[in-house]
Amino acid sequence: MSRQGGNFRTENIELLENEDATLANIKRALEKYIKKLRPDDLLIFFMAGHGAPENGDSNNPKPPFYYITSDTRAEDIAHTALPMTLLRDKLTKEARVKALDKLLPFQRRDFVGIFKAMDGFPVTIRLIDPPLHEFVPHERGKQEELAAELNIDVQTVVRRVEQLHEANPMLGHRGCRLAITYPEILEMQVRAIIEAALECQKGGVRVLPEIMHPLTLDRKELSILEQATRRVAEDLIKKSGAKLNYLVGTMIELPRAALLAAEIAEVADFFSFGTNDLTQTTMGLSRDDAGRFLPDYVDEKKAAVFTADPFQSLDTKGVGMLIRWGIEQGRQTRPQLKIGICGEHGGDADSVKFCHQVGMDYVSASPFRVPIARLAAAQVVVEEKRAKKTRSRQPGN
Repeated sequence: MSRQGGNFRTENIELLENEDATLANIKRALEKYIKKLRPDDLLIFFMAGHGAPENGDSNNPKPPFYYITSDTRAEDIAHTALPMTLLRDKLTKEARVKALDKLLPFQRRDFVGIFKAMDGFPVTIRLIDPPLHEFVPHERGKQEELAAELNIDVQTVVRRVEQLHEANPMLGHRGCRLAITYPEILEMQVRAIIEAALECQKGGVRVLPEIMHPLTLDRKELSILEQATRRVAEDLIKKSGAKLNYLVGTMIELPRAALLAAEIAEVADFFSFGTNDLTQTTMGLSRDDAGRFLPDYVDEKKAAVFTADPFQSLDTKGVGMLIRWGIEQGRQTRPQLKIGICGEHGGDADSVKFCHQVGMDYVSASPFRVPIARLAAAQVVVEEKRAKKTRSRQPGN
């Protein structure tokens, strides 16, 4: 069976029965068809004697059926009776949408609570960022629990975890790349945000949502995401009959994005410099691993390459240069571009002062660092006023 525009048709049927239905022959037949599959094609394999879906209705198959796409391994089907439901969840957009629909009420509820708590203040919401492997269990005990919950074999869970493994996930399939590959994730999250905003606004809450796409690298990529975001949002707003103001922006976490800020600003309503990842990608340092040698790089009695840990206090000379450039270029394109930072540096006094000096509108930090950030912001403003007053008193002014 192959899928074309949502319709199913039967073609290239190969029947293996009796002595021909050996493991080797099943594997050979599957490999032949899998090689022909395009990314959007779907092959349905069923055991002889159990009958095909009635009237080509793939939504009501009778076990044992297996959904196969171009990335399926023939031995997975030939060697084991994998539950059809897992393969659907793993491989078809329809099943992913069904699963995401179950998550939607939870996401919407969370955003309702946030909007109510932030009544009258802007709320910046970063869409999904972590790689998918962070959402699955890696310990055997937890994998067995998940298998029992789903009523599937634990080896099926183990294989799926292995498939999601990445050698360098920080630069892998994460951030907005997930939304490019699986646009249904973006659609669900935007729907949850806008529906929550409309619900709160109807209840008298002043809502100012700012939808932020992480890890973008150029204008074209962000344009795809921005259009998809607005398509979902505008449809919901139109159906509600209400008016809702919202922004669509991006994080600047990659050197390429900072260098191409002028182009990206053509699409983005705001920038948020993700200084954790921008530091990693600019300096070639892993935040998770650098702790093994960074003390020597900071120690004045040893290398003293850095005056401070670059993950605690912003590297204003290198990373800061990219930030300055990104701000200047972005505001040449969009003079009123809203700009801030998001990362541990938002709670570091020296970093906050730098952000003020380069013209940022805000800093974002973890809750326990907010008092430090507010104090540092107040101090830099006081210092500027004192310096201005001192200059005005000098002769000739």
